[in-house]
Amino acid sequence: MASFNEVAGNALLFFLVFGMSATVDIKMLVAQLRNVRAITMGCFLQFLILPLCGFLVVKFFELDRSVGITLLVVTSSPGGSYSNWWCSIFNADLALSVTMTAISTLLSVILMPLNLLIYCNHAYDADVVQTLDFNSLFTALMIVMSAIGLGLFASAKIHSYRFNVLANKVGNYSGIALVAYSALMSNTGGETQIWEHTWQFYVGVMLPCCAGLLVANLLTTFLSLNKPERVTLSVECCYQNVGIATSVALTMFKGDELSTAMAVPLYYGLVEAVLLGIYCTIAWKANWTKAPKNVSFWTMVTTSYEVLLLEDENLKAVEVSLPKHQQDVNEKVNKSGDTIYLKYSVDGDEDDDDEDFQNINCMCIQLPEGPKEASGYHLPDVPEESSEPHGGARAEF
Repeated sequence: MASFNEVAGNALLFFLVFGMSATVDIKMLVAQLRNVRAITMGCFLQFLILPLCGFLVVKFFELDRSVGITLLVVTSSPGGSYSNWWCSIFNADLALSVTMTAISTLLSVILMPLNLLIYCNHAYDADVVQTLDFNSLFTALMIVMSAIGLGLFASAKIHSYRFNVLANKVGNYSGIALVAYSALMSNTGGETQIWEHTWQFYVGVMLPCCAGLLVANLLTTFLSLNKPERVTLSVECCYQNVGIATSVALTMFKGDELSTAMAVPLYYGLVEAVLLGIYCTIAWKANWTKAPKNVSFWTMVTTSYEVLLLEDENLKAVEVSLPKHQQDVNEKVNKSGDTIYLKYSVDGDEDDDDEDFQNINCMCIQLPEGPKEASGYHLPDVPEESSEPHGGARAEF
């Protein structure tokens, strides 16, 4: 029977992924499924580049068996669901992140054991595949896929920007709770001493994450992907599910080797958190995300530009010159207050010599198909000096 810790952790993981998925408009997800270049590059980075970086580091630094094998498990694991959280908080392309999470989770069932079979045998002549806890792997897969499916179904069925915003808040709060819970669990009853290792340990465990982030930015820029997509794929590349490595370490090693091996996922988790925090902040200030670079940091991390920008772009606005007399206007509005029908007449002044402007009849009809409920939120005000970058960023989505 599953322990309370496992149930609590899996519940938080479910609500994290569900909230992120329910934030995404279904049309945006369909568009990303057709984004073959971005998805192919994401899989290439996730399952080829990062595992290769881990293998090269292990061979170059000649890391101890317990450290090297655990590091190879980390770099070969599927991306962690926290990647959705990072993309949401820093306003990268969340639709692409959710799509990549679903695809990488499915592919990991085959590609993760394959990578471990190749690299661990070449580096240490060790068979790590047989020590993998496939029950835990399939449990995580079912949780992630069911959360994504239910989240997308809810987004499509409820069809409301307000719901998208609330779901985003649920996902963000669940992510924060899961971070705190994971930190609490990693510090209870263990003998792991993370600060008692050689410099090769710290540099070696850190390098795959740094190299993966660098290569991801270079390759996605070379492909001329949209800037928020570059940020998303960079996050997806280097953010790993370190829980799988922890499970393997507990199964494979004993005594001092276990203590050393357990330090690898813990230290890698710290490195990826700090590195991505710095990277995403720089990306925001470089106008690589959907958030304007000159809003405050608090506004940026607490506003879901994924939803609000889409809602803003979907509003149909017609600029007209209003008539002099209100009785000349015939307007109908929908429940949300949006104009769906507008007709007015403009009569020229008696002393107006231009006959073309004596009588003008104008009509505008807008019949939206299944309009979504408004979110009730507005895009935060942007300082004047950043209004141009904000508009430029919006044009890329």
